[in-house]
Amino acid sequence: MSLHLGIRRPKPKHRAVDKVTSLRNEKRRLLGQLIGAADHIALLNGELADVRAKRAETEQVVVCLSANVEELTQERDGFAAANEALRKQLAPYLAADANRDAITVPTAERDTTAMEDQATAPIDVRPLWEAHGISPVIRIADAPAADDPRTPTWVPGPDSETTQSLRVA
Repeated sequence: MSLHLGIRRPKPKHRAVDKVTSLRNEKRRLLGQLIGAADHIALLNGELADVRAKRAETEQVVVCLSANVEELTQERDGFAAANEALRKQLAPYLAADANRDAITVPTAERDTTAMEDQATAPIDVRPLWEAHGISPVIRIADAPAADDPRTPTWVPGPDSETTQSLRVA
């Protein structure tokens, strides 16, 4: 009589045959990956050779362009110096032409013989309190001393610069 009573194990027993089969399958899978990796490496090596060839070609172009830039820079500097020398030679002629062709206008005088062209009276520019005969609210000339404790802080002292400009005659 068996003691197993129908209870099965959740995992199968470890058998050597099963392990050998799984290792063979893994070997086949890894050999496939190895062949694929070798193909990929060969492609990358080809691309690397192409990139190196293009890099050498580009470096050669850069060297040629650098020499060309230096040559053109020297030529430009020579032209700039020649241009400056020609401007100095031409300056007196340009000044003479400007003086010859200058537009000069005599000073104008206004004809005031007509009634509507008569000059007006000068504009009366005085402080409003002087023009109207009134005085400011606080006479700066009569302002209390700045050191007086009863003097508000906003009232300028009689010696300040604003006092001199605001004094009423």
